Amino acid sequence: MSKKTRVIISVTNDLVTDQRVNKVATTLINNNFDVLMIGRKLKNSQEINRAYQTKRIKLLFNKGALFYAEYNLRLFFVLLFTKFDILNSNDLDTLTANYYAAKLKGKKIVYDSHEFFTEVPELVNRPKVRKIWLSIEKHILPKIKKSCTVSDGIAVEYKNRYGIEMAVIKNFPRKIIVEKANNEKEEKIIIYQGALNLKRGIDKAIKCMQYIDNAKLLIVGTGDVEDELKSLTKKLNLNSKVEFTGRIPFENLMKITSKADLGISIEDKAGDNYNFGLPNKLFDYINAEIPVLVASLNEMLKIINKYKVGEIAVNDNPKDIAKQMIDILNSEEKLKEYSENCKKAKEELCWENQEETLLELYKGEF
Repeated sequence: MSKKTRVIISVTNDLVTDQRVNKVATTLINNNFDVLMIGRKLKNSQEINRAYQTKRIKLLFNKGALFYAEYNLRLFFVLLFTKFDILNSNDLDTLTANYYAAKLKGKKIVYDSHEFFTEVPELVNRPKVRKIWLSIEKHILPKIKKSCTVSDGIAVEYKNRYGIEMAVIKNFPRKIIVEKANNEKEEKIIIYQGALNLKRGIDKAIKCMQYIDNAKLLIVGTGDVEDELKSLTKKLNLNSKVEFTGRIPFENLMKITSKADLGISIEDKAGDNYNFGLPNKLFDYINAEIPVLVASLNEMLKIINKYKVGEIAVNDNPKDIAKQMIDILNSEEKLKEYSENCKKAKEELCWENQEETLLELYKGEF
């Protein structure tokens, strides 16, 4: 029996909700690779049971510069004393440890950029911090032979910036069969799922609920601005219309998403990361066969225009967006049309159609 190629995948989250790395790991396991996934251990981390090995590192610091420095230092030594053939580094915040561990041990590395890291809203207005990340990116990324990202737009930007060719592996979900309840609900459900971070348009969605009756906004996830969003909800007296579920493991997420009537991804126009991004949630909504309402951002525009699975937000004004939401939710014709188009689109927008590109990264010469 031939020896399995061992891949170590590393991220800075706690593995509970990261769908992309789970799909990558599962694909590799199913194709005779041996996989270890490394993340970090948080105080509220839930137990996980996966088809591959996992390890979570407990840290003294959990945010800011000290967190990134400590995590990369600890990760570097874990990698240094663990056997592997290929390292999979996810995003710029794991790249330093992975690159130098692979270089020191003479092993291979694959870089997976889940977003346009140096263009995220948290960095664009912090030039000194952004400069540090840009220097890491500029120093290491051009030296990596095999890398991938989540959208065509990000791949083009990296090619323009460093002259590198990145494979595009989009955040499509595994295809599922959705069972829709036939009973009419008294209350429509609008869903946002994902990180509760800066400029993701969640505050706009909350403000929209001032103008919408017989509907609830379900916010699924946690993040840096969660407390501010809850305070806004309370301030606007919308606690009966807005529900925060907290973190939901991705294994249970589709049960919730499929019960919704409208999925939203109305990020602010706040830098190239969102403009070129293709978030998991958009394709989860399509996979759940629910209509979508998205911001007028490059990559998401392409999906709406091609597959007709929903609409583009008219502008950034909550009152106008609310009117658009009401129009969709109250139109049986639109709901049916967009849902039917989702059924067709999900046949193409599924992880099964991305696996060949992924496997090509791990095979052949580096």
